[in-house]
Amino acid sequence: MSTSKRTTDHATIQRWVEERKGHPARVAGTGGDGDPGILRIDFEEAEPDEGLEAISWDEFFDKFDENELAFVYQDTADGNQPSRFNKLVSR
Repeated sequence: MSTSKRTTDHATIQRWVEERKGHPARVAGTGGDGDPGILRIDFEEAEPDEGLEAISWDEFFDKFDENELAFVYQDTADGNQPSRFNKLVSR
């Protein structure tokens, strides 16, 4: 059984996401005037999620810290395969 971890460490989050071929994103049509809106992590897949727009790590972490979020994630899934499970939660 896999266990979830929780972190606010930027380097840990960025490393975990990039190891899984992901990048920071926002929900299209949210935010404005320097506010990226609703944050997500987007992963390279056969079909891209057209509801998400890529943003920089700086934009992502600025909003992440401003909203006092934490990153919940799993390193591995059943069968010891890398997991992409993640969510953003309130600290």
